[in-house]
Amino acid sequence: MASMDHISERILQELTRDGRMSNLELADRVGLSPSACLRRVQDLERRGVIAGYRAVLDRAALGVGFTAYVSVGLNSHTKASQEAFERAMARAPEVVECHNITGAVEYLLRVEVADLPAYKNFHTEALGTLPQVNAITSYVVMGSPKDARG
Repeated sequence: MASMDHISERILQELTRDGRMSNLELADRVGLSPSACLRRVQDLERRGVIAGYRAVLDRAALGVGFTAYVSVGLNSHTKASQEAFERAMARAPEVVECHNITGAVEYLLRVEVADLPAYKNFHTEALGTLPQVNAITSYVVMGSPKDARG
């Protein structure tokens, strides 16, 4: 990716905070005319720097009161085993993030459910039944003093 100047970096910073702000407000915040600002935003979109816009949901308002990060080790390091696990995680609505990582285990999941009984059900019925899973370690989120995910 080509390097960006300070103004493009500011545009990204402002849109990360509020992707719904008007072009007029964005232009004012970064010190550009509205037309110049719009051209920059369109260029960032066209280059794929801005990949999309999304709503940030209040998980508690949706009934999600329990979050855990789960490390998962596989018993086989084959491509087929990894692909089967990834397909299963893609089908699991409780899994909101699935990352293939380096280290002692192969995957790190972010799991969001209503409560501890719902997590126990996911742990037992979804993860616990997959033949390629060898190890599961859960890290329960007690609070999130910083969460900059969009």
